[in-house]
Amino acid sequence: MPTSVGVVIPTFNRAHTLGRALDSVFSQTLPPQQVIVVDDGSTDSTVDLVAGYSGVSYLRQENRGVSAARNLGIRRCGCDWIALLDSDDEWLPEKLEVQFGALAENPGYRLIHCDEIWIRNGRRVNAANRHRKRGGWIFEHCLPLCVISPSAAAIEKSLLEEAGGFNTGLPACEDYDLWLRVCSRYPVLYVDRPLLRKYGGHADQLSRKHWGMDRFRVQALRDLLAGNDLNETQRQLAVETLRKKCEILINGARKRGNRQLVEEYEEILRQNGRIAILDGVKRRPGEGHGCPESLRAG
Repeated sequence: MPTSVGVVIPTFNRAHTLGRALDSVFSQTLPPQQVIVVDDGSTDSTVDLVAGYSGVSYLRQENRGVSAARNLGIRRCGCDWIALLDSDDEWLPEKLEVQFGALAENPGYRLIHCDEIWIRNGRRVNAANRHRKRGGWIFEHCLPLCVISPSAAAIEKSLLEEAGGFNTGLPACEDYDLWLRVCSRYPVLYVDRPLLRKYGGHADQLSRKHWGMDRFRVQALRDLLAGNDLNETQRQLAVETLRKKCEILINGARKRGNRQLVEEYEEILRQNGRIAILDGVKRRPGEGHGCPESLRAG
């Protein structure tokens, strides 16, 4: 078992679901050593709700987005492992025990995730095959879309620090961005068992707030390709994925008559092997546009 496990829950105006998330944490058969709620500038009754729970560290920041909220909680957490939980999701009681039991049997991994139950608009739904979860070296499977849910993940804090945390420059797909950086370097441990309920369909989901989520995936891929961490096979796979996503965005922009967007993504395509170096300067990971915020700061 790990030395210590802390839970980080970012939230914004979700007092109506946060209690369910917190109840699921305090129902764990393997209790965490620390529970942190990071309030991203809520204007509802979040602060009063959290005050009703003993053993919760409450942090508040001005509204800066989920990435900044998670990063703050990670920085303030004194545990060796961080288990993430979104404030609209719910763990099953044995989630932490099963995951860290699997880690005890398979030592050396730095990231664990698990399967999940999807609830959309109050009804259970089956996930499409493209969302299928895997373990091991899964970088290739992370390229099309996010295949690790933050609420399913437990990560060594030192790995999060090494990777640079969540990218505060991305309004959405920040989890996709982080898993690309992590999974290009390390294998992951997967527990083939649903250990949480993931709720969807509500209006405040990021996927509903932003059109064209592939815009943010393209940005994440450009940032990834700007670094030197990928091997040649990974680089080729990332370039091919970037090409496909740019073509999707170009076709959509043409249908809407958005010539500026068409030209923007056509320019990215023209770069071929130099896609991520649009300014002609090779950058290290974490530099340039949309770079991740350091977890060691602040």
